Amino acid sequence: MLSKLKLKKQIITLLVVLFGGLILQSFSGSPTDEAMGGALKDALNTGTDKAVSFLNKPGGYLDNARFKIPFPQEAANVEAKARSLGMGEKVDKFIVTMNHAAENAAVEAKPIFVNAVQQMTFTDAKNILLGPDNGATQYFKAKTSNDLFKSFAPKIKVALDATSATKHWTEITSAYNKLPFVKKVETDLVKYTTNKALDGLFLKLSEEEQEIRKNVNARPSGVLKEVFGWVDSFKK
Repeated sequence: MLSKLKLKKQIITLLVVLFGGLILQSFSGSPTDEAMGGALKDALNTGTDKAVSFLNKPGGYLDNARFKIPFPQEAANVEAKARSLGMGEKVDKFIVTMNHAAENAAVEAKPIFVNAVQQMTFTDAKNILLGPDNGATQYFKAKTSNDLFKSFAPKIKVALDATSATKHWTEITSAYNKLPFVKKVETDLVKYTTNKALDGLFLKLSEEEQEIRKNVNARPSGVLKEVFGWVDSFKK
């Protein structure tokens, strides 16, 4: 018959083994902070690179309805009136040059996105992974919008000037403003085009984020599969 002391020792040993195993199992089931941070940074570098490369090419904005920069909404009456006055070709050229300006400027986003990824903490990474499906896009918006605007605007201004967009805009608005009984229009063309370019950039970035979150085949490395697989199971 076991003594009370031996029985007590055996019970303690059993509890240590049982609960220790459960603890180890729980830790082995979730990736480390380093794995989470590394996987997310790899995914974000890939996603941002794809988004920028897609938009930074001829037709990246212009040929895609989701990203195309339209005639300024504030001046919709100007567009309609200009077309009715036989200036439709100038309006079309104006829209084309705005979109080409955005395409030329898109490359400026690369170093800004890279810097934002490098500054990301483990806490940021975990919050993004376990947060909403557009968590990474929201992070980039908060961290990079100001710098992106400052980098895009000068390049867009140069592109607009070089492709005569500002000239077309001046011609269209000047003709409109000469009409009797119309409200004079003065739109900041560079600001408008830059903001629309950034809207398109973040929309494309969001699509890339959805792809890696929803599509298992978009996770090429083992670490990405492990981390995002863990996130998938965590959210079920």
